[in-house]
Amino acid sequence: MSHMQRRSYYEADARERIAGLVDAGSFREFLGPARRMMSPHLAQLEQPAAFDDGIVVGQALLRGKRVLLAAQQGHFMGGGVGEVHGAKLTGLLRRAAQTHPEGVLLLLDTGGVRLHEANAGLIAISEIMRATLDARAAGVPVVALIGSGNGAFGGMGIVARCCSTVIMSEEGRLSLSGPEVIETVRGVEEFDSRDRALVWRVTGGKHRYLIDQAQVLVPDALDAFAGAAAEALHPDADSGDTERALRALQARHAALKARAQAWGDCRDAVEIWARQGIAEPERLPLLDTDAFLAATRDRSLP
Repeated sequence: MSHMQRRSYYEADARERIAGLVDAGSFREFLGPARRMMSPHLAQLEQPAAFDDGIVVGQALLRGKRVLLAAQQGHFMGGGVGEVHGAKLTGLLRRAAQTHPEGVLLLLDTGGVRLHEANAGLIAISEIMRATLDARAAGVPVVALIGSGNGAFGGMGIVARCCSTVIMSEEGRLSLSGPEVIETVRGVEEFDSRDRALVWRVTGGKHRYLIDQAQVLVPDALDAFAGAAAEALHPDADSGDTERALRALQARHAALKARAQAWGDCRDAVEIWARQGIAEPERLPLLDTDAFLAATRDRSLP
């Protein structure tokens, strides 16, 4: 195993994540920095731009399987989605629906819509959601990888949940509204954004895995994400069968309703873990991934 493969997924940037995930030398970038596809809005606002607009898209081989992939650069404007950023991602997903690769990997590192391009960003999110569902309907699995500093919030949190499979590490975070947004709107009594342990218990990979919003939990290592992503590259069982897909969706909605009823009064993730029948739930944040998975194997889900 190479040094790159042993590296932390969390600490890598977008291009390092791609290099550490895919087969060596197989990545070919679409619309790279030399094309200078930059946001038309940021210069007007006297904001810095990036030649790739904060997202890398292309094709590669993953354990020999042909995939399309996109990696958001969280260091540029928090991975925020604007017009060009969103168009590159939408175009990649539309290409997947047309060319039928063995999967699409979305390496998410984003706070959601880029506020500098609010309306364009919101439109882009809706286009990305539609393109994700269209790719899945065409039989192409779309896999979200979340283990970065920004995690996946806002509209991109919704996009993640539109994917076939969500793979997270403990360090990843997934939610709709960020902690600071919740505190601003509802007050510190509702959610204290300064309580970082609380933030990670509620939005972090462990909790999202335990409540079935992430299907796979892996250690913070590039090779662990690569292995899990390769295993997730199987076509949706419901693609092409409208009736079966509708029944599956209805079952998911019923499960979500049951979980809201079962856990709706809980103020902390630890309370939910206790209701799942997990022994000594308060110890879970301190366990490494293997020990955590063993300790939670027998949990119950409504």
